[in-house]
Amino acid sequence: MNEKGLKTILELELFLDGSHAIAFIAPSDKESRYKWILSVLNRFNYYGLTKKEKGVVQKYLKKISGYSRQQLTRLITQYREHGEIKRKPHRVTKGFSRIYTPDDVCLLAEMDELHQTPSGATIKKLCERASGLFKEKQYERLAGISVSHLYNLRSSGTYLDERYSYEKTKPRKSCNIGVRRKPRPNGKPGYIRIDTVHQGDFDGKKGVYHINAVDEVTQFEVVCTVEKISEAYLLPILQIMLDFFPFTIIEFHSDNGSEFINGHVQKLLSKLFVELSKSRSRRSNDNALVESKNASIVRKAFGYSHIPQEWAMTINEFNMEFLNPYINYHRPCYYPTTFTDKKGKEQKKYLYSSMTTPYEKLKSLEGSETFLKKGVSYKMLDEVASRMSDNKAAELMNRAKDDLFAMIAKRRA
Repeated sequence: MNEKGLKTILELELFLDGSHAIAFIAPSDKESRYKWILSVLNRFNYYGLTKKEKGVVQKYLKKISGYSRQQLTRLITQYREHGEIKRKPHRVTKGFSRIYTPDDVCLLAEMDELHQTPSGATIKKLCERASGLFKEKQYERLAGISVSHLYNLRSSGTYLDERYSYEKTKPRKSCNIGVRRKPRPNGKPGYIRIDTVHQGDFDGKKGVYHINAVDEVTQFEVVCTVEKISEAYLLPILQIMLDFFPFTIIEFHSDNGSEFINGHVQKLLSKLFVELSKSRSRRSNDNALVESKNASIVRKAFGYSHIPQEWAMTINEFNMEFLNPYINYHRPCYYPTTFTDKKGKEQKKYLYSSMTTPYEKLKSLEGSETFLKKGVSYKMLDEVASRMSDNKAAELMNRAKDDLFAMIAKRRA
């Protein structure tokens, strides 16, 4: 039976019920199939039918053509508006125009190298500062890049040809003295987190130890290096560290490592009217801030390889002259913003808009001048911050670090 023999809605219903035999298959190519659908709609005068009858025609078209209900609806709409059904020609798009050139990608790789590959948002902020604050025109395009596309550029072949990457970090131990609690600074600077980072063993010989101290509110950070973590070496360096912070220290918090939780350190801190606290058991996040800085600052600067103890003093000079000024005055950090959800639970979010350097964060605090130590003023600190651009500070630090490691390698050889 020819399909054109179906001329009434009743015959269509019988066909759909399976009681009417038909030997017909819809054309395989789209052009012919569209013509067939148009002929069916014209034959049954589709827009003269009732709603129920239209439904029967649609079921018939769906069964024979194999098209979905949505596709048929689009074709019927085209028939209603134009009186015909035609294939729309495939439009060839030219794609997106390229904004960032290979030179920009190389510039991004160079900045990542200078600043030791921080997060994408940090690099974006540094590009904005380089272009806006320090008028370095080559960063104009990169200053407008989105953080997500910055990661796209980092995975490009041009970038990977310019760069190489590092590894991750490791944890520490516990003992008995000091108040066991999490510091609660309530928006005031002076609550510092502290931890040690060991620079590897070699043939049974210990390497140097880095002491890393970070203020919880401003993330102002001081890294010092000692030969050993015994009382004779540690106490003098702790005094130097505490003096380096421009604001008054209120609380000194560490994990349960015996290098800090002991009577000698407690005695030193009590002389300075600084309270000693330590992490609670089974609360690994109590000292998480400084642990994260161990990875993003100390390990990126010094790696994991063994460095002989005899170099502790030389490394500490590098820290005080180059590393500490760079991380406090030129390296942007994320700062948490606390939100309360519908259930009344507090949640922390790290917004790009709140990213800034530790020194700028200190200045932005309400009544920040009252936190400064005697003899320290923002005029003095501003001179240090504006002495050079972020990139220049990173360049000098990397050059000094290369010289330092060249000296260590030469002495070993």
